[in-house]
Amino acid sequence: MSIAFIFPGQGSQYPGMGKDLYDVFPEAREVFEEASEGAKIDITKLCFESSEGELTLTYNAQPAIFTLSVAILNVLKRNGFDVSPKLVAGHSLGEFSACCGGGGISVGEAAYLVRRRGEFMQETVPEGVGGMTAVIGLSSSEIEEVLEKVSSGFVQVANYNSPEQTVISGEIKALKEAEELFENLGAKRVIRLAVSAPFHSRLMKPAAEKLKEEMEKLSFNMLEIPLVNNADVKKVTEPEELKDSFYRQMFSPVRWVEDVNYMEREGVTLCYEIGPKNVLKGLMRRVTKNIKVVNVEKPKDIEKVLKG
Repeated sequence: MSIAFIFPGQGSQYPGMGKDLYDVFPEAREVFEEASEGAKIDITKLCFESSEGELTLTYNAQPAIFTLSVAILNVLKRNGFDVSPKLVAGHSLGEFSACCGGGGISVGEAAYLVRRRGEFMQETVPEGVGGMTAVIGLSSSEIEEVLEKVSSGFVQVANYNSPEQTVISGEIKALKEAEELFENLGAKRVIRLAVSAPFHSRLMKPAAEKLKEEMEKLSFNMLEIPLVNNADVKKVTEPEELKDSFYRQMFSPVRWVEDVNYMEREGVTLCYEIGPKNVLKGLMRRVTKNIKVVNVEKPKDIEKVLKG
């Protein structure tokens, strides 16, 4: 049986997340402390005391989700969970958790990087100019055809989440035009997302350039476990490959459906979703029934997994 570790991205955060883990396991507290020092913010306070609105802000959500994900993995590893995954993968931000978990970058430097990434993404496009919309019930090819007809501004596919769920990203005026076209075509649901910027679109290129500069200041290592990346759906392990992948991921679609199919072709039959909530489990169920997903977040989850 081949196993993969997968890590969630933005949208899985919630107030109070990680508090039970932090209280029970010193190994989790170590990660929170190291990440807080690296990001130069109090991540424990951010996770445990922030309002939903504060935690939803991109530059807060990213270090919070990253820290909890890596803390869970650290608790598992330090308590006898000796499973060696064949692959790691992450949804957008989750790639940084996967990279850190696979030995590609230290906790402190990764926490600093994702905090800066969130800041760059938030400030690149002024609030009210761009956004994102989830489209449910149409195929990705139907959505791509519709986007070619949009004439009021820029819009592109941002996330291929499942065969029936695709997220688009772009200028507000173009989103509105596209949303109307999708509804006329018979989409089950068209939902404007509660984000303040058009992530994973070419509008994020300036943010990607800033991230690239920051990555050059940090130390990346060869990954111990290959990462199936979002930008190309291929295995990456080399430091320069990782940095280039993280750079292009900022303005490229997250090809999660293809990532899941790739893992299946590689023989993966079990994934541990390591991080808050179970968003990826839901998405993967819509892509394939051949990969079982086990969520690991709470102390009870860890106890169950350690018992086998």
